[in-house]
Amino acid sequence: MPAFKRPRKKTVIIAGTVLAALFLGWLLTAYQLFYNVHTQPPQRVDAVVMLGGASKERMLDAMMLRSDLDAQFLVLSNTHTAGNASADEYCDTHSNKNIYPDIVCFDPSPMNTRGEATDLGRLAAEYGWRDIAVVTSTYHIERAGLLMQQCVDADVTMVATTPQFTAWQWFRRFVIETGGLIDVHLNKQCAPPPTP
Repeated sequence: MPAFKRPRKKTVIIAGTVLAALFLGWLLTAYQLFYNVHTQPPQRVDAVVMLGGASKERMLDAMMLRSDLDAQFLVLSNTHTAGNASADEYCDTHSNKNIYPDIVCFDPSPMNTRGEATDLGRLAAEYGWRDIAVVTSTYHIERAGLLMQQCVDADVTMVATTPQFTAWQWFRRFVIETGGLIDVHLNKQCAPPPTP
């Protein structure tokens, strides 16, 4: 037996202290990135975009922002999911392009934020949008903003809405968004535009 062997209890205390410090550091970082988010709406945009999901929370804000900025287009992600029911219904009732040329609904492929960013890049090029406001939940701003930077060749301003979550729901979102943010950094969504 070695002469110097750290007692097991002391090792457990040190390991526990290190883990607690790492957890607290992550929690504080997650709080800043996903909860304590403050965004400012732009002065003018060609289109206001609402990302899919949580449409009860996001849609009214997107419509009010469009009105405030007098933006030409309202763009809605049409996901056909329970969380996006009000936006999907709006898309269904405003699908006639002859009557509603200023309402653009799209079905992202794949059905996630990566698909939304890719499709918004295509729509921005198709419509010639130079400035876009993207409305989504506070917890989603960081990850969605990075994907927009990767995929949309226009000036994109992220605008946050605030969900009414319990502490547990926020914690769950912190975990999900941390994983998503790591994934966005490791796996870029869109290839950079070719240099002339």
